[in-house]
Amino acid sequence: MLDADTFRKLFGTLPTPVAIVTALGEDGGPRGFTCNAFSAVSAEPPQLLVCVDKRSRTLPGLLASGVFALNFVAHEGREAARLFAGKAARKFDEVVWRGGLGGVPVLPDAAVAYAGCRLVRSVDMGDHLLVIGRVEESELFPRTAALYQRGVFGVWEPGSRLAAQPR
Repeated sequence: MLDADTFRKLFGTLPTPVAIVTALGEDGGPRGFTCNAFSAVSAEPPQLLVCVDKRSRTLPGLLASGVFALNFVAHEGREAARLFAGKAARKFDEVVWRGGLGGVPVLPDAAVAYAGCRLVRSVDMGDHLLVIGRVEESELFPRTAALYQRGVFGVWEPGSRLAAQPR
């Protein structure tokens, strides 16, 4: 069986979009973490999923309140993504945020878009929960999305073309 470090390296070879998942803690205070394991699930109804580590300090509040936001990180939001990847207690003191669906924090200066979600279901998968949410609100911000690969942030260039590969 593959060990966890090798598994992380395997997926680190692929550039991925990055998001900051936000929710309200059980005390009503803002919580959040950086995530690159998320996906669209369905357009009708609009649903997405996020993979959340069971040890996450954000998870108890998310499950209790039943609402969360997925803030898709902009290139300008790289520092916020780094901040939310850490364990700092007062992350929200360092970023601009406002309340969205159910008061959940939205990060308009760090995102290209966000989706405000209501929890539909969670599925136990090893050391994570798959959290499925119905998107009830969203907003787009005119910025370039950030990508992350092997510990480095990059920029996706819309309209760029891949070089033709020999057959």
